[in-house]
Amino acid sequence: MNTFGGAPQALCAHDACDKAPTICRATDIPPELARLSAPPAARLSYNRCNLPAEALASLAFQLAPAELELDGVLPLHHALFEHLSVVGDATTRAQLFMQYMAAHFLLGDAAAQGLTEGARIDRSRLDYLRLLRGWLFDSEGREGAVLKGWVESRFGLLTGFHRAPLGDADCPARAAFERERAAGLYATGALEAQVDLLYAYAQYELARQPDARRHLTLYRGVSGRDTLAPLERLADGRLVVVLNNLSSFSASRERAGEFGDRVLECAVPAAKILAHSRLLPGRLQGEDEYLVIGGVAAVRRVD
Repeated sequence: MNTFGGAPQALCAHDACDKAPTICRATDIPPELARLSAPPAARLSYNRCNLPAEALASLAFQLAPAELELDGVLPLHHALFEHLSVVGDATTRAQLFMQYMAAHFLLGDAAAQGLTEGARIDRSRLDYLRLLRGWLFDSEGREGAVLKGWVESRFGLLTGFHRAPLGDADCPARAAFERERAAGLYATGALEAQVDLLYAYAQYELARQPDARRHLTLYRGVSGRDTLAPLERLADGRLVVVLNNLSSFSASRERAGEFGDRVLECAVPAAKILAHSRLLPGRLQGEDEYLVIGGVAAVRRVD
């Protein structure tokens, strides 16, 4: 996994000014650096959200993030979020969300999903929960390929690393990644649509927290192959790098240090959090782990 970012020590509230001392100060960064985005070869010209890939992958987005919304997801599932809006307990909301997912996507009912008795492969039990567990176990496995492919499709950010650096469409490593992604989606029940709703729910819950923030300070341990070539160095010593399109971070600096000989810190925009290990109590296990959508970001080494 070759992705990370680092930034201010403190978190920044929604109503905070960009000139607050606890935030990456956009006024301290030259405009040409703020406009830096993932290179054209690392992004698509189209996606399925309200901002183009060039914008959401820019350093400016990290400094001053906007809300990201996937096309059609909230209108389709508006009844779910209306129901959740009157529930005060987060654990109860998580239970209601999982019940809705099971009902809407017919999870656990293989016949209703179209599986016949003579089907060669039965993958009806592969749902969003198993996908997340697979990522938490090994982000370079098949589940990781599916989730990184989902980011490509929805946000237009191409995968830069999956077991090895990925080149262009003719690169053997990218061809292998595409095969693994396709195999992971084969014979599943609208798996990417399940992830769409998971992302929408994660964003809903983050916004509903009493201390809702634009950024979360997260950490990642890196070593060896995780070394990132910096694009620029900021005046305060932070490096500007291009993150992989999806990667894992931890809310714990100490925990992150267990996964590498260096620790990077990042002010991650809340809008770029796909899910985290506390989102669905009792169903996910992880080291206070967050799945973070990539792009250009400033990183700081803190070990």
